Amino acid sequence: MVVREVEEITNYNVFNQSNGPLFTQLTNTFSAPGIEASAESGAAAAGSFFTLTTNNSSIPAGQNLLLQIINAAGSGRTIRISSILGGATAAATLVIYSGGTVTAGSIPVPVNTLLGNANASVVTTRQNTGTLGGAFTSLISIPLTAGMYMLDFNGALVVPPGQTLSISLGTGNQTAAINLSWWEF
Repeated sequence: MVVREVEEITNYNVFNQSNGPLFTQLTNTFSAPGIEASAESGAAAAGSFFTLTTNNSSIPAGQNLLLQIINAAGSGRTIRISSILGGATAAATLVIYSGGTVTAGSIPVPVNTLLGNANASVVTTRQNTGTLGGAFTSLISIPLTAGMYMLDFNGALVVPPGQTLSISLGTGNQTAAINLSWWEF
């Protein structure tokens, strides 16, 4: 029954002809090239993407390189980790923790990746060598060979207000680096 009705339709063309009585011209709003951007690049363009590095650091024997960010309870911003990358001159273990305490050491300054932008990160930072203290929970532990490493989180590791993220790389008698990047909103 349906086939018979289709056979009786006089206009089988999906597209009309320019000389037909109902001619329309479609407008394609796509302009080449198409541009697609990640959340990270949008945050960077808005001045809300930051990076923090330990630089190349010497780790004494039996110790770890430690890097920590603390998002204070009243910060009003959520931290979304983009990536952790770096390298080590010898085999090591990279461990990412929720919580923990890094005592003394230095206070590295996060850099806004929109160069020249005055927006500052809300996190408190700490860097040192030693062992992580206090109460902490291991989130990820990865054995590494000598060389470079990179973990992409694309914002899937979240540090809300009142939480701490700590990273440990070691153990020592080598040179290593930890580079952390994130965006805030």
